[in-house]
Amino acid sequence: MNGEHASGRLIEDYARGDTAMAADTVWALEAHLETCAPCRARLAASVATGAPDVAALLDTVRAGLEPQLDAVRPAPARRYRPRWVSGWLTPVMTPWLAMTVVVTLTALLLDAVAPPTFFGGSSPLVPIAPVLPLCGVAASWSRALDPAHELTASTARAGLPLLLRRTTAVLVLVLPGLLLGGRLTGTMTAAQWLLPSLAFTSTALALGSVVGVTRAAVGLAAAWGAVVVVPAWAVGHVPPALQFLLQPDRLPAWGLLLALGTGAVIARRNAYSTL
Repeated sequence: MNGEHASGRLIEDYARGDTAMAADTVWALEAHLETCAPCRARLAASVATGAPDVAALLDTVRAGLEPQLDAVRPAPARRYRPRWVSGWLTPVMTPWLAMTVVVTLTALLLDAVAPPTFFGGSSPLVPIAPVLPLCGVAASWSRALDPAHELTASTARAGLPLLLRRTTAVLVLVLPGLLLGGRLTGTMTAAQWLLPSLAFTSTALALGSVVGVTRAAVGLAAAWGAVVVVPAWAVGHVPPALQFLLQPDRLPAWGLLLALGTGAVIARRNAYSTL
């Protein structure tokens, strides 16, 4: 890269499909081309002059598509969406985040209307708070749930950076609601669930590099539900497992799990571009 624009030789090598170009150089150039119209224009000129086979292929494809595109009705105007929304969220995450909000509100409603002894003097939000962000994380990088996944995954900014953006967006939307819920119920402090929640999130991302983020998040949430949430609501009091896991003296263990998950994500950062 040369200053604010790519060098002419770099663009020419890219236009010719030079296989000797380093992968990180290709990634940096493609990321730059996304936001630089002058360099895209220079790339188009380089393709026309230095790669006639590619130019001929593009002309053939364009000639075949133009009649079909002319026959297609123009799509209705979309409602305005700030650019950062598309960069940090995917449309399919909306129902998942809405579900998370509904679950939180339902737990708060149960806390308000249920007898004090029904949950053993504890808010029903306590057992589900640590895994609530996993609902949004499960949809943050899902091939099956995102209709634009293949298009998104082929961009230069795909992989771990985009996944972390979407995960951060989930946490920014979910954690304030949990903080508010804890203040309203008065039975749940942030120390009880914030560190476990972050630990679950980092573990889901770490396991996601092997089995897929959606499978990892759903699996962790299901395991927590089977061991903690279902017994808590079935017996009507805080089970010993939950008391043991969310005690203040267990926070170092959650911190260690968070550190291990974060380290695994960093170590396997290249795996997320091929999920």
